[in-house]
Amino acid sequence: MKAMILAAGRGERMRPLTDTLPKPLLEVRGKPLIVWHLQKLAQNGFRDIVINIAHLGYKIPEALGDGSKYGVNITYSDEQDEGALESAGGIVKALALLGNEPFLVVNGDVFCDYDFDADFDLGENLAHLILVPNPEHNLDGDFGLNGTSVLNEDQIKYTFSGIGYYNPKLFSELEYGKSALAPLLREKIKNKKVTGELYKNMWHDIGTPQRLKDINND
Repeated sequence: MKAMILAAGRGERMRPLTDTLPKPLLEVRGKPLIVWHLQKLAQNGFRDIVINIAHLGYKIPEALGDGSKYGVNITYSDEQDEGALESAGGIVKALALLGNEPFLVVNGDVFCDYDFDADFDLGENLAHLILVPNPEHNLDGDFGLNGTSVLNEDQIKYTFSGIGYYNPKLFSELEYGKSALAPLLREKIKNKKVTGELYKNMWHDIGTPQRLKDINND
Protein backbone atom coordinates (compact mmCIF):
# COMPACT_ATOMS: atom_id res chain seq x y z
CA MET A 1 0.00 0.00 0.00
CA LYS A 2 1.18 3.51 -0.81
CA ALA A 3 0.81 6.47 1.53
CA MET A 4 0.31 10.18 1.00
CA ILE A 5 1.28 12.96 3.39
CA LEU A 6 -0.70 16.18 2.94
CA ALA A 7 1.89 18.93 3.28
CA ALA A 8 0.73 21.73 0.97
CA GLY A 9 -1.23 23.96 3.35
CA ARG A 10 -0.31 27.57 4.12
CA GLY A 11 -0.61 27.13 7.89
CA GLU A 12 -2.16 30.55 8.51
CA ARG A 13 -2.79 29.82 12.19
CA MET A 14 0.89 28.95 12.66
CA ARG A 15 2.14 32.36 11.52
CA PRO A 16 4.70 33.82 11.93
CA LEU A 17 6.42 30.42 12.14
CA THR A 18 5.13 29.42 8.69
CA ASP A 19 6.17 32.69 7.03
CA THR A 20 9.58 31.16 6.41
CA LEU A 21 9.02 27.40 6.78
CA PRO A 22 6.32 24.95 5.66
CA LYS A 23 4.36 23.70 8.67
CA PRO A 24 5.44 20.02 8.25
CA LEU A 25 9.08 21.09 8.68
CA LEU A 26 8.47 22.69 12.07
CA GLU A 27 10.33 20.76 14.76
CA VAL A 28 8.48 18.64 17.30
CA ARG A 29 10.62 17.18 20.05
CA GLY A 30 13.83 17.60 18.13
CA LYS A 31 12.91 16.65 14.57
CA PRO A 32 10.66 17.97 11.77
CA LEU A 33 7.05 16.88 12.14
CA ILE A 34 7.02 15.22 8.73
CA VAL A 35 10.09 13.15 9.62
CA TRP A 36 8.13 11.54 12.45
CA HIS A 37 5.60 10.41 9.81
CA LEU A 38 8.24 9.09 7.43
CA GLN A 39 9.98 7.09 10.13
CA LYS A 40 6.70 5.65 11.41
CA LEU A 41 5.53 4.78 7.90
CA ALA A 42 8.81 3.00 7.18
CA GLN A 43 8.59 1.15 10.50
CA ASN A 44 5.05 0.03 9.61
CA GLY A 45 6.04 -1.38 6.22
CA PHE A 46 5.28 1.49 3.83
CA ARG A 47 7.87 2.14 1.15
CA ASP A 48 6.28 4.42 -1.48
CA ILE A 49 5.25 7.83 -0.15
CA VAL A 50 3.64 10.72 -2.06
CA ILE A 51 3.96 14.21 -0.55
CA ASN A 52 2.07 17.18 -1.98
CA ILE A 53 3.75 20.57 -1.71
CA ALA A 54 2.67 24.19 -2.24
CA HIS A 55 3.49 26.90 0.30
CA LEU A 56 7.31 27.20 0.35
CA GLY A 57 7.07 23.72 -1.10
CA TYR A 58 10.59 23.62 -2.54
CA LYS A 59 11.94 23.50 1.01
CA ILE A 60 10.41 20.06 1.65
CA PRO A 61 12.31 18.19 -1.13
CA GLU A 62 15.42 20.13 -0.09
CA ALA A 63 15.04 18.75 3.43
CA LEU A 64 13.85 15.21 2.67
CA GLY A 65 15.36 14.37 -0.71
CA ASP A 66 14.16 11.11 -2.26
CA GLY A 67 13.42 9.58 1.15
CA SER A 68 16.20 7.00 1.00
CA LYS A 69 17.72 8.14 4.28
CA TYR A 70 14.40 7.26 5.93
CA GLY A 71 14.01 3.92 4.19
CA VAL A 72 11.26 5.08 1.83
CA ASN A 73 10.84 6.33 -1.72
CA ILE A 74 9.30 9.82 -1.90
CA THR A 75 7.51 11.23 -4.93
CA TYR A 76 6.35 14.85 -4.85
CA SER A 77 3.02 16.14 -6.16
CA ASP A 78 3.77 19.78 -6.89
CA GLU A 79 1.00 22.35 -6.35
CA GLN A 80 3.28 25.38 -6.14
CA ASP A 81 2.09 26.93 -9.42
CA GLU A 82 -1.65 26.68 -8.75
CA GLY A 83 -1.53 27.06 -4.95
CA ALA A 84 -2.70 24.48 -2.41
CA LEU A 85 -5.66 22.48 -3.75
CA GLU A 86 -7.03 21.54 -0.29
CA SER A 87 -7.21 17.95 0.90
CA ALA A 88 -9.42 16.28 -1.71
CA GLY A 89 -8.05 18.41 -4.53
CA GLY A 90 -4.50 17.51 -3.58
CA ILE A 91 -5.37 13.83 -3.54
CA VAL A 92 -7.07 14.10 -6.96
CA LYS A 93 -3.94 15.65 -8.47
CA ALA A 94 -1.81 12.88 -6.93
CA LEU A 95 -3.99 9.96 -8.03
CA ALA A 96 -1.71 9.10 -10.95
CA LEU A 97 1.13 8.69 -8.46
CA LEU A 98 -0.97 6.73 -5.96
CA GLY A 99 -2.20 4.12 -8.42
CA ASN A 100 -5.37 2.03 -8.56
CA GLU A 101 -5.16 0.33 -5.17
CA PRO A 102 -6.37 1.70 -1.81
CA PHE A 103 -3.93 4.04 -0.11
CA LEU A 104 -3.33 5.75 3.22
CA VAL A 105 -3.46 9.53 3.70
CA VAL A 106 -2.18 11.37 6.76
CA ASN A 107 -2.23 15.09 7.45
CA GLY A 108 1.26 16.55 7.68
CA ASP A 109 0.36 18.63 10.74
CA VAL A 110 -0.65 15.90 13.19
CA PHE A 111 1.65 14.28 15.75
CA CYS A 112 0.66 10.81 16.94
CA ASP A 113 1.80 7.29 17.73
CA TYR A 114 -0.83 5.55 15.58
CA ASP A 115 0.48 2.42 13.83
CA PHE A 116 -0.26 2.79 10.13
CA ASP A 117 -1.49 -0.47 8.58
CA ALA A 118 0.12 -1.26 5.21
CA ASP A 119 -2.18 -4.30 4.82
CA PHE A 120 -5.47 -2.60 5.66
CA ASP A 121 -8.41 -4.09 3.75
CA LEU A 122 -11.19 -1.66 2.84
CA GLY A 123 -13.36 -4.41 1.42
CA GLU A 124 -16.28 -2.83 -0.45
CA ASN A 125 -16.01 0.46 1.45
CA LEU A 126 -14.66 3.68 -0.02
CA ALA A 127 -12.98 5.00 3.13
CA HIS A 128 -11.97 4.09 6.66
CA LEU A 129 -11.41 7.01 9.05
CA ILE A 130 -9.37 7.14 12.23
CA LEU A 131 -11.31 9.18 14.80
CA VAL A 132 -10.00 10.49 18.12
CA PRO A 133 -11.52 11.88 21.33
CA ASN A 134 -12.30 15.56 20.91
CA PRO A 135 -9.47 17.98 21.75
CA GLU A 136 -10.25 21.32 23.38
CA HIS A 137 -10.26 23.14 20.04
CA ASN A 138 -12.92 20.84 18.53
CA LEU A 139 -15.25 19.87 21.38
CA ASP A 140 -18.26 19.29 19.12
CA GLY A 141 -16.44 16.65 17.08
CA ASP A 142 -16.90 15.79 13.40
CA PHE A 143 -18.44 12.32 12.99
CA GLY A 144 -20.39 9.77 14.99
CA LEU A 145 -19.49 6.10 15.22
CA ASN A 146 -21.83 3.12 15.52
CA GLY A 147 -19.66 0.04 15.74
CA THR A 148 -17.49 0.52 12.68
CA SER A 149 -20.02 2.62 10.75
CA VAL A 150 -19.24 6.34 10.54
CA LEU A 151 -22.24 8.65 10.97
CA ASN A 152 -22.71 12.28 10.00
CA GLU A 153 -24.83 12.97 13.08
CA ASP A 154 -24.93 11.25 16.45
CA GLN A 155 -25.36 12.11 20.12
CA ILE A 156 -21.63 11.67 20.58
CA LYS A 157 -19.28 12.79 17.83
CA TYR A 158 -15.53 12.36 17.58
CA THR A 159 -12.80 14.31 15.81
CA PHE A 160 -11.40 13.17 12.47
CA SER A 161 -7.70 12.62 13.07
CA GLY A 162 -6.56 13.47 9.55
CA ILE A 163 -5.66 9.79 9.02
CA GLY A 164 -7.68 7.68 6.60
CA TYR A 165 -7.56 4.76 4.19
CA TYR A 166 -9.17 5.47 0.81
CA ASN A 167 -10.23 3.64 -2.31
CA PRO A 168 -9.29 5.78 -5.34
CA LYS A 169 -12.88 5.33 -6.53
CA LEU A 170 -13.88 7.76 -3.77
CA PHE A 171 -12.39 10.57 -5.85
CA SER A 172 -13.51 9.40 -9.30
CA GLU A 173 -16.28 12.00 -9.64
CA LEU A 174 -14.14 14.97 -8.60
CA GLU A 175 -12.61 17.24 -11.21
CA TYR A 176 -9.15 18.76 -10.92
CA GLY A 177 -9.12 21.88 -8.73
CA LYS A 178 -9.56 23.02 -5.15
CA SER A 179 -11.77 20.64 -3.21
CA ALA A 180 -12.30 19.89 0.48
CA LEU A 181 -12.44 16.33 1.79
CA ALA A 182 -15.18 16.60 4.42
CA PRO A 183 -18.14 17.21 2.04
CA LEU A 184 -17.08 14.25 -0.07
CA LEU A 185 -16.87 12.00 2.99
CA ARG A 186 -20.25 13.14 4.28
CA GLU A 187 -21.85 12.29 0.95
CA LYS A 188 -20.44 8.75 1.01
CA ILE A 189 -21.32 8.33 4.70
CA LYS A 190 -24.96 8.80 3.71
CA ASN A 191 -24.51 5.82 1.38
CA LYS A 192 -22.95 3.74 4.20
CA LYS A 193 -19.64 3.46 2.35
CA VAL A 194 -17.40 4.78 5.13
CA THR A 195 -16.18 2.86 8.18
CA GLY A 196 -14.06 4.03 11.07
CA GLU A 197 -12.50 3.35 14.44
CA LEU A 198 -11.75 5.33 17.60
CA TYR A 199 -8.07 5.77 18.45
CA LYS A 200 -7.52 6.72 22.10
CA ASN A 201 -3.75 6.93 22.35
CA MET A 202 -1.43 9.89 21.69
CA TRP A 203 -2.63 12.28 18.98
CA HIS A 204 -2.18 16.04 18.60
CA ASP A 205 -3.17 18.55 15.94
CA ILE A 206 -0.21 20.94 15.72
CA GLY A 207 -2.36 23.83 14.54
CA THR A 208 -1.08 26.88 16.44
CA PRO A 209 2.24 28.10 17.85
CA GLN A 210 0.88 27.57 21.37
CA ARG A 211 0.00 23.93 20.68
CA LEU A 212 3.46 23.39 19.22
CA LYS A 213 5.01 24.96 22.29
CA ASP A 214 2.87 22.83 24.61
CA ILE A 215 3.93 19.61 22.85
CA ASN A 216 7.60 20.52 22.95
CA ASN A 217 7.35 21.42 26.64
CA ASP A 218 5.47 18.24 27.56
